[in-house]
Amino acid sequence: MKIGLLQLNSTIGDFAANREKLVAAYAQAVAQGAEFVLAPELFLCGYPPRDLLQRPDFIEANLAALAATAKQIGSVPLCVGFVDANSERPGRALRNAAAVLQHGEIIWRTNKSLLPTYDVFDEDRYFEAAKKVEPFVFNGRRLGITVCEDIWNDEDFWPERLYRRDPVKELVAQGAEIILNISASPWNVGKEKTRLAMLRRVARDEKIPLAQVNLVGANDELIFDGHSVALNASGELLALGQGFAEEILVVELASEIQPSTFNLQKEFPPRESQVFSALALGIRDYVRKCGFKSVILGLSGGIDSALVAVLAAEALGAENVFGVAMPARYSSSGSLSDAELLAKNLGLRYEVLPIEPVFNAVEKQLENIFAGTKRNEAEENIQSRLRGVTLMALSNKFGALVLTTGNKSEMAVGYCTLYGDMNGALAPIADVFKTEIYQLARWVNRDREIIPHDSIAKPPSAELRPDQTDQDSLPPYEVLDAILDGYVVKNLSKLEIVARGFAAVTVNDVVNKVNFSEYKRRQAAPALKISPRAFGMGRRIPVAQKFRAQP
Repeated sequence: MKIGLLQLNSTIGDFAANREKLVAAYAQAVAQGAEFVLAPELFLCGYPPRDLLQRPDFIEANLAALAATAKQIGSVPLCVGFVDANSERPGRALRNAAAVLQHGEIIWRTNKSLLPTYDVFDEDRYFEAAKKVEPFVFNGRRLGITVCEDIWNDEDFWPERLYRRDPVKELVAQGAEIILNISASPWNVGKEKTRLAMLRRVARDEKIPLAQVNLVGANDELIFDGHSVALNASGELLALGQGFAEEILVVELASEIQPSTFNLQKEFPPRESQVFSALALGIRDYVRKCGFKSVILGLSGGIDSALVAVLAAEALGAENVFGVAMPARYSSSGSLSDAELLAKNLGLRYEVLPIEPVFNAVEKQLENIFAGTKRNEAEENIQSRLRGVTLMALSNKFGALVLTTGNKSEMAVGYCTLYGDMNGALAPIADVFKTEIYQLARWVNRDREIIPHDSIAKPPSAELRPDQTDQDSLPPYEVLDAILDGYVVKNLSKLEIVARGFAAVTVNDVVNKVNFSEYKRRQAAPALKISPRAFGMGRRIPVAQKFRAQP
C-alpha cells in the first residue's frame, strides 16, 4: 500500500488556512499515487490549542473544518487529527481524535488512548482517553491507526513505562497489518534520533510495517521537527522526512520494496545544524503567526546578540531585521565596531542610538535620594532598562517585534535585568547554554566570518561598569553550564552534583542563584524550547516558596 505522509505546518485556530493547505497537500499526494493519506495530530485546529479547547466556538469551528474538509476528499482516504466531542459521561468533554475521510464523508473515527501529562503536555486537562482501540479495515487490510503518544509505550524500548496499556500491541492482537501514527511530537536536541530508534523497535518487535507523520513548524515555545518516517516490518528505514521543513512523502509499505531505494543511509545533520534550523523556524513562525513581518534587537557587539541577529536574518530575511547599538560610558569601541561589522556582514539595518544623555539625566534625577549610598546594580541596571525603553519605543513606532538576547545560563542564575535586557516578545536563545552559544557561533562561521571573531574571542561582559566581565559574578561557563544541566535539566540534588567533581561552595552558590531568580523567569518572554527541560511551560516552580536543598 502506498501511504502519503503530509508533513505540514498548521497555525492554531486558523481553520480556513489549515484546511486549504491540507486539501492541497492531499491532492498532491494522490497525484503521486498515494492510496491512503495521513496528516498530523490535531492538524485542523493546530497543536497545542491549550485553553482554546475550553471555548465552545473553537470546538464548533474545528468540527465545521472537518466537515468541510471531508467534502473535498475523494476515493483515496485521508486520516487527519481533530478535536471530537465525547458523548460518554462521566468524563472529559473532548477527545483527541483522528478521522478517516472518503467520498465526501467522515467514514471512521478513533481516539487517543494515552494522554501525556508531563513536561509541556497537559492533555488530561482537556481530553478523555479512549478505553479501547480497533483496526480500520480498508481494501481488505486492517490498519492500526494511532495518535502520537499511543505509540510511545513499547515495553522493550523504555526502561520505565508511563502507562499500563500499549495500544499498538492491542491493535496487532486484533490483526492489524500496518501501524499508522499521526503525531505532533515537539522537538528537543536528539529527539529525532530517539523517536526513530523507538519506532524501529516497534516495527521490528511487532513484525509490522509502520508509518508516522509528524507535525512541522513552531507554535509559541514549541518547535516541531517533522522527520516523518516509514519503516518495513524489519524496522528498516524506507523513507525519512526532512527536518524543520514541510514535505509530502509517498511511500510503498509493501515488504518487497528494498530499503536502499529510499536512501537507507540518510543521516541526520550535525547537532549545530539542527539547533540552528529549529531556532530559525521558531522565530519565523512566532513572528508570522503573530501577524508581524519584522523584528528589532539590541546589538551589543557580543556573541549572544550576534547569534540572535544571524538567526533572525535566516528566519525572516536581513531586510526584516533592525539592529540597534545603544552605547553608554562603559561601552568599548570594540563592541561598537563588532556590532557594526556584524550588521554589515548580514546586510541588516543598523543604527547607533547612544543612551548616555538619558543615563545622565536619570542619574541627576536620583542624585539626592541616592546620596550617601554605594554605587551598585541599581545604577548599572538603569542602563539596561534605558536600552529596553529604546527598543520598545522603536517597536511601537515601526511595528517590529523585539527579540531578547539572553541565553539559558544567564536566565538560570538571574544574570539579566527585568524590564531591561529581558524586554521583548520572544527569547530565541533562552534555552541555549552559553557554551552551546559558542559552538553555534563557530558553526555559523564554518565557511566564512559572519559573526566577528572578536565577538567570539573576547571575554563576555554586560559592560555596565568599568572592566566588567561575566566571570566577576559567575564561575567559568564550562563549570556553570555543567552544574545547571545537572540541577535544571536532570533534576539532580546538590550532593549528586558535588559528587560529579564540582566544588560544594560553587554548586551551592549556583543553585541559590537559580532558586532566587524564579521571579524573573516568571516575567520573561516565551523561550524557544530545544532541551528536554526548558524554562517556561514545562517547568513549574513556585515563586513564593522557601524549600532549599541541603548544602
